[in-house]
Amino acid sequence: MSICSQLQRTAATITTSLLLALPLHASERTLDSAYGPVTISGTVQRVVALGDSALDAALSLGVQPVGTLASRGGDDVPDYLKTTAGKITLVGSVREPNLEAILRLRPDLVLASSDLSRDLYAKLSLMAPTVVPAGNSFQDWRETYMTYAQALGKQEEGQQRLAEIEKRSAELRQRLPQGQAVSVVRWNPQGPVIMSSHLFVGQLLKDLGLRANELAAAQAQKPHSDVLSLENLSRINADWIFLATLNPDGRKALEDARKQPAFTRLSAVADGHVVTVDGQIWSSSSGYLAAQRVLDDVEKALLD
Repeated sequence: MSICSQLQRTAATITTSLLLALPLHASERTLDSAYGPVTISGTVQRVVALGDSALDAALSLGVQPVGTLASRGGDDVPDYLKTTAGKITLVGSVREPNLEAILRLRPDLVLASSDLSRDLYAKLSLMAPTVVPAGNSFQDWRETYMTYAQALGKQEEGQQRLAEIEKRSAELRQRLPQGQAVSVVRWNPQGPVIMSSHLFVGQLLKDLGLRANELAAAQAQKPHSDVLSLENLSRINADWIFLATLNPDGRKALEDARKQPAFTRLSAVADGHVVTVDGQIWSSSSGYLAAQRVLDDVEKALLD
């Protein structure tokens, strides 16, 4: 039996059982998503979160998903979410979600990332309402977060979480030195890339009154620059450099690079303004829990 046939047959069974289980006056909500309106009924019980941002949103709103993907560059959920996520089933990787594994979890809602393909969306929608936030990784992270909150029936809680981030950011901005240039660099095994300042972390840093490195600001169409050679390493320089890695090979490449003159010549290195941060948070994820960690890192680096 083909996977599509399995999905159609199981979807019919799941739909019937869910309808029977719903209370007579279950709330129904319809929200816009990347592939059109999605209608969700009642309180969802079996959420599959396909991506770090979806998982972050669900956990921050008190929802415990039954399945998720291994994080980018890793083989498990992001370290910063492990304790909160608890025992959760992995259903593939960011690059390759496992449809059969998702089907076995009998989801009543799938929260996907904005880069989910239309083909995968069509197949997932046979299992359960599937929400794909509109836009892309450059979308205001708060809009993406609220899309997930609405899908979960947690819109009021979502607004409260964002208000907490806004309040903390405003208070922190008052204490930080203004106009400091910052760059966020992910060191891969092949070398460093500078992350676009238009992504989640860049949006947070801008709200704090910090200024983006010129090369980071120029990445308006791509999530990061091309790999930079050691000869061009000066292009990552700023008042503060936040260095991230995603895997052991990247960490080894970074340690090797730290010994090179091109690295030690950076003014941020001489000033002691190079901060090692979690690559999953700073270059791959987004959401309330990730935002709190980014604010923690900035506060510790610039004020302690």
